[in-house]
Amino acid sequence: MMSEKINNKNPHILVCDDCQVTCLLLQIILETNGYQVTTVLSGEEILQEIASQEFDLLLLDVTMPGMDGYEVAYRIQQNRNCKCLPILLLSGYEEDTIREKCQANVTGIIRKPVDMNVLLAVVKQALQLCTCSHTSAA
Repeated sequence: MMSEKINNKNPHILVCDDCQVTCLLLQIILETNGYQVTTVLSGEEILQEIASQEFDLLLLDVTMPGMDGYEVAYRIQQNRNCKCLPILLLSGYEEDTIREKCQANVTGIIRKPVDMNVLLAVVKQALQLCTCSHTSAA
């Protein structure tokens, strides 16, 4: 019997925001609700983290200096090993504006300022949607 990823570990979420306070706040909310959390402050750090370990979800701020969230999401989806990583964008912009600018296929968008209940609901939903089944017969 093949065992896929059984839920013997809490989902591991990578949080990226260029504001350390926002990262800390998201980390506290998520860890309090049973998630493992790693926080980074830049797009470059995200790419380093996902190269070295697996995550179940990425919470990604759109507006960052250097490589912005759109660019990061696009690069992740170009990487064959990470195509499956669900991405939730964090932004104060209107959702339509974000969808126009974003070339990557993101799982969802969370408006800033972040509402704790919305955050938890969207994260839970994204994790349920993205149990990546590798069923492509290539």
